[in-house]
Amino acid sequence: MDELILDPSLYTVKAILTLDNGGDRFFAKYCDDSYPGVKEQKAFEKNTFNKTCQTDTETALLGGLTVVCKSSIDLYFYTIGSSYENEMMLMAILNCLFFDSLSQMLRKNVEKRALLENMEGFFLVVDEIVDWGVILESNPQQWVRRVLQSAKEQIKWSLLR
Repeated sequence: MDELILDPSLYTVKAILTLDNGGDRFFAKYCDDSYPGVKEQKAFEKNTFNKTCQTDTETALLGGLTVVCKSSIDLYFYTIGSSYENEMMLMAILNCLFFDSLSQMLRKNVEKRALLENMEGFFLVVDEIVDWGVILESNPQQWVRRVLQSAKEQIKWSLLR
């Protein structure tokens, strides 16, 4: 029996999604061209939401992709990788990004309204943890520190103007 041996790759994340409790896009970052157009992306997001919102499982295989999901009060957070990706690594990214970094940044109030009021911090955290599918950091303390430092610099520059 021939075994499938894949070359190692740094590109582990295909997409990071945040959907509201109706399955509509709140945030989406696609890291490759698996879903090139908005129409394909939204169809994938609806399918992903419909398959995961009714179950208690955190991991699913959908269309050849590994989907890791966690929900908050009124949001669903997803990290998506290829079917060969390690679910534990994808879950570590999800925990770091959405439940450690955002919980600290939003003072444990991870809900749609609080996230809307702090979108710039949310974008910064996502960009600093995953860059075009490459995991840069999975330690939430590092990124919270960077977000706070960035906020302090913005305040300083706004006062100097």
